[in-house]
Amino acid sequence: MSHYSFLSLLSGALGRHRRWSQAWRTPTPRKAYDVVIVGAGGQGLATAYYLAKKHGIRNVAVIDKGWLGGGNTGRNTQVTRSNYFWPESAAFYEHSLKLYEGLSRELNFNVMLSQRGILTVAHSHHELESLRRWANAIQVNGIDSELMTPGQIKKLVPLMDLEGRFPVHGGFIQRRGGISRHDAVAWGYARAANALGVDIIQQCEVIGFHRQSGRVVGVETPNGTIGAGSVVLSVAGHSTVLAGKLGLRLPINSMALQAMVSEPIKPCLDTVVLSPTVHMYVSQSDRGELVLGGGADVYTSYAQRGGLPAFQHNVTALLELFPAFRQLRLMRQWAGIVDITPDTTPIMGRTPIEGFYINCGWGTGGYKAIPAGGDTMAHTVATGQAHPLIAKFCLERFVSGALIDEGAAAGVAH
Repeated sequence: MSHYSFLSLLSGALGRHRRWSQAWRTPTPRKAYDVVIVGAGGQGLATAYYLAKKHGIRNVAVIDKGWLGGGNTGRNTQVTRSNYFWPESAAFYEHSLKLYEGLSRELNFNVMLSQRGILTVAHSHHELESLRRWANAIQVNGIDSELMTPGQIKKLVPLMDLEGRFPVHGGFIQRRGGISRHDAVAWGYARAANALGVDIIQQCEVIGFHRQSGRVVGVETPNGTIGAGSVVLSVAGHSTVLAGKLGLRLPINSMALQAMVSEPIKPCLDTVVLSPTVHMYVSQSDRGELVLGGGADVYTSYAQRGGLPAFQHNVTALLELFPAFRQLRLMRQWAGIVDITPDTTPIMGRTPIEGFYINCGWGTGGYKAIPAGGDTMAHTVATGQAHPLIAKFCLERFVSGALIDEGAAAGVAH
């Protein structure tokens, strides 16, 4: 793998971009691997990278029916934060945010992390008290969190209308939160994993699994069986479909979660703004576009597009807080297929089927969890024991009732 530096970038530019080496290979699948990861999104690629980098397991394949990063990883709103309520979630997402803070240097690839802060606003005295408790819990968990008055919010976000139909009574901010470039995260992990010997196999759909004496020993593809010592399922909203081929039922609903961007404008929004009441969040990209989203569509769907009601609600909510944006044109709209569990906390780790691991149930939190998700899953697969940070994210919690309800901290309505 070539090392990117100022001089190499300058040389590439002066050479009319004809000297760049291939970022990752397009290999022919081997007959068998130590680990096969189904899903070449951020979570799957990060798992492969940490398996190779931290545990020395390099005979790994990442298989995807489409193209690298073409699923939820490339269809989200890039928010990166760790302001979760419960200690289990807080510790996990804080680990992820700390990894994000050093990820560009780690991967030698700029993921464009912008820690501009994420502001959550309250529209009533009752909601403000709830946010106060949330902020206090975050501080108790050792994570930065700061309450803000309406005056402080107005100074930070001058364009926000604090006296509208839903007056702003205050809020809190995590200043280390922000956004990063989702494509760059996927490409960075892919490039680094490839350099360590991982095979990334695109356009190769997994249509079933091969079992022997009750253990999963390979995956079935249109081109034949690929053997595997272990199989990791990391396919977000399609987890129930593939797990069902093994007779494993998962407590997941798959729904479309929409996002959209406006035409580019001059910089005017220096932070990420989230309103739980009107169910909308917005930030401004480095290209000047306003990136906004809100609640998931109310019906189960595997379509990577959303319905008109949620689309209209997101725009209406934006204009409620920012009337100055009413003349902007929307440029494009898309949706990801989010996999939502009853407690909005992911399912990670081993399953009752030997040799079969799952990493799913992220709902709206998968992107911000990519580094920690890959790190902890790699540990779990390599050692056979759940990483301490995800021990309580196990599938068995739905039997014991030890749920971790992060519905409020998810930031949007489900």
